[in-house]
Amino acid sequence: MIPSGAKLRIIGDVHGDARAFAIAAETDRFVIQLGDLVDDGPDTPGALRVMFRLLHEKRGLFLLGNHDYKLARALRGDNVRNGATARTLDELPADLRDLTFETILAAPLWLASGPLFFVHGAFQPGMLDMSQTSFPTGRPCPLAAFALYGQTTGRVTGAGRPERLLRWIDDIPEGMTVYAGHDQRSTDGRPYVRTGKAGGTAILLDTGAGKGGHLSWIDIDPG
Repeated sequence: MIPSGAKLRIIGDVHGDARAFAIAAETDRFVIQLGDLVDDGPDTPGALRVMFRLLHEKRGLFLLGNHDYKLARALRGDNVRNGATARTLDELPADLRDLTFETILAAPLWLASGPLFFVHGAFQPGMLDMSQTSFPTGRPCPLAAFALYGQTTGRVTGAGRPERLLRWIDDIPEGMTVYAGHDQRSTDGRPYVRTGKAGGTAILLDTGAGKGGHLSWIDIDPG
């Protein structure tokens, strides 16, 4: 799915910030967007249109994020807690609904490319041995849930959000770099970088786009 030898641009959570995403997408690099294209920000339909164009031109792909997953379930008619998804559904034009649903269903949960690994929420070593990484048709299996929601304690924070952990970073093998979104850990506006006990590295690119922050991306040349 990633062209062999391609130079890459890795883009963090967009959350409806179509203007920033359009700027980030103007590149001759192959784009890997780490999921959560939708909800929260000012223009989810516009963000989707940018991604549809990249896919049509075979210049990029996006991973399945928990917000994308929730939107597709809502479009399928599942009973989901609405929140930001309710606004997205109101804003989504009728002519985009089928394409949005079909495109989200086709998005992978994670991708591995040599020493590089891409996932929305968090990494587990078992992902390296599991070839089925597409949209969960029922309740997500443990690995799929990890990819979508990250590592959580089962408790909620004072802000009412799931309490998240970063212990998963210690399981990244030496020499591997995991690019993820979902968990906004940055304190200086730049992607958060952390090396785990096994010697692998995680780079978290969610810097708050669509939620009062900005969109971050990193260019890498794997070859």
